[in-house]
Amino acid sequence: MTDNEAHKLRINTMICANATGYQNDGEVLVTPIGVLPRVAASLAMLTCNPDMMMTDSEAWLLSKPNPLDRPDNFRPSTESWMGLSRVFDNVWGGKRHITCTPTQIDQFGQANISMIGNDHNAPAVQMLGVRGFPGNSICHANTFLIPKHCKRVFVPGECDIVCTIGYNTSRLPRGYSFDDIDLRRIITDLCVMDFNGPNHSIRVTSVHEGVSIDEIRDNTGFDIFIPEKPEMTLAPHSEQIELIQRIDPFNKRLA
Repeated sequence: MTDNEAHKLRINTMICANATGYQNDGEVLVTPIGVLPRVAASLAMLTCNPDMMMTDSEAWLLSKPNPLDRPDNFRPSTESWMGLSRVFDNVWGGKRHITCTPTQIDQFGQANISMIGNDHNAPAVQMLGVRGFPGNSICHANTFLIPKHCKRVFVPGECDIVCTIGYNTSRLPRGYSFDDIDLRRIITDLCVMDFNGPNHSIRVTSVHEGVSIDEIRDNTGFDIFIPEKPEMTLAPHSEQIELIQRIDPFNKRLA
């Protein structure tokens, strides 16, 4: 297998693993942030969860997902209006599932999209700010998709700034318990993980083809729970690959 073929397999594997994470959600509003999550959500809508709701990123619900690239005369399959008030009804009611790509994740599952550096008054890198992350993390399901599994993302200790709730007793909001947190999966280019290790620690659930356990450990800045015999991540099958290509005809996912 060439390097390009291996890269394409790894990307498609992440997309399919993300897509299957929606299969038991039913009628929830899915918000995929980024190219890979967007392709994955579209794949899920076309395969394992046709009941899921997806917007056109503006104000319309779609009966089938838009491709990433569309000709000038393209007409989306709109079903219903989905203004902000209806979006927030889903958010606050727990009927939403978001997949995003944080800059940092720590051992508790807390995530950072705001800044890099220990000095909050003079960050080394200023990014988006916390935006809607605090509310997202306490209101509904969250999945993380990380294209490059490394210690810059999976950091020791805590994130430089904590933007989301996680399985950290010292930071739980008043009245909250671990039962109120819905962190589903972390999907990377090396493996799939969840939060079902001891005391909700991060656990490897499957390893991608050609990846070793040592490679996962060496690229994670904290200890993770690894079962004695983790499963192999399912490789994409032909129908999934065909649909992925239809969703992303110009291969933006591979850039």
